Amino acid sequence: MIASAERVIEEKKREREAIVDENQWKVIRAFQRHRVSDYHFASSTGYGYNDRGREVLDEVYADVFGAEAGLVRPHFVSGTHTIGIALFGLLRPGDHLLYITGRPYDTLHKVIGKPGDGTGSLQDWGIEYSEADLRPDGSPDWDGIRQAMKPNTRVIGIQRSRGYDWRPSFTIRQIEEMVTFVKSLRPDVLVFVDNCYGEFTELKEPTEVGVDLMAGSLIKNPGGGLAASGGYIVGTKACVEQAAFRLTAPGIGAEVGAMLGTTRSLYQGLFLAPHLVGQALLGAMLASAVFEQLGFQTSPAWNAERTDLIQAIRFTEADHLVAFVQGIQKASAVDAHVVPEPWDMPGYEHPVIMAAGTFIQGGSLELSADAPIREPYIAYMQGGLTYSHVKLGILHALDELRSRGFLS
Repeated sequence: MIASAERVIEEKKREREAIVDENQWKVIRAFQRHRVSDYHFASSTGYGYNDRGREVLDEVYADVFGAEAGLVRPHFVSGTHTIGIALFGLLRPGDHLLYITGRPYDTLHKVIGKPGDGTGSLQDWGIEYSEADLRPDGSPDWDGIRQAMKPNTRVIGIQRSRGYDWRPSFTIRQIEEMVTFVKSLRPDVLVFVDNCYGEFTELKEPTEVGVDLMAGSLIKNPGGGLAASGGYIVGTKACVEQAAFRLTAPGIGAEVGAMLGTTRSLYQGLFLAPHLVGQALLGAMLASAVFEQLGFQTSPAWNAERTDLIQAIRFTEADHLVAFVQGIQKASAVDAHVVPEPWDMPGYEHPVIMAAGTFIQGGSLELSADAPIREPYIAYMQGGLTYSHVKLGILHALDELRSRGFLS
């Protein structure tokens, strides 16, 4: 089964390897332009004033992502935290935030919140929120977006990745189309993109096609499996400055922040990221091909265009979904003996099962799989620092499904 699937994806593998090469060279050229040297890896303490390694890292990220400025810090505790900082930095009471890609990822629901919820959410601070649903095929509803925009719409939100949804993730071409459309209606509106899981999957990034501000997590793609924590924000200088004021304090912004020994791993992780993202995507293509041959629905299909790490596989029963995730866990180098079970994770609306035998807790550039226990029963597999590890994960998942009688 694995061998036949590998033959099927051979041509797509060559196409993916060409993208890896281009992105690898892009990162190296950015390092060279900014004259990265080993003294940039030195640590800082206290306030972290004049930390040249931190300052150059911000510049390198901005360069790689085709942006004016960057803010890269280990102090961001998650992708949700990073996105929250970006949105709170841009929005003020009375402003309207409009997501044009439907309902965002589960953990952002509490960030958006409800008016008067007392949590300090966006709506608790008097920021209006609405979302434009996608069409049944997962594409933007242009008429719906036009109708949803208001005179006080300040920020347009776009979630690049599918999240816990069956819809396709959005390509750079589609994001550029969205930016062009909303700015034709309101040139002053700011476009924000949640870029989690998308970095280095294509030859361009959202900030290269007109996006004003973008955020992502370092324990996903750009951390290259080495970043122990953190996030990044890139975009226009004015927008990044507002986010920096929110991260620290107005008037202080990006001028402080001791890196506490993390700088070298953030540089080296970024250097490795294009290659490791490529390994994960090769594994995702293989998983899609294998499960399609077995009659499962997968998204994206093995030969479809890919714009993020996530491979969705649809099951008919909750038990089948749980078996798949537990099989992925059994292939881990870390905590392979642990059996994941569904539980009420903070920030999620349904019990979630998560295979996460990773060196970095929650590091989803490493092989992992998770799913909310709700219909339709969809497993979301992502990551894999090596193609071989993903292949092993697929084999263990198949064994687990067969051992429980869910596969013949």
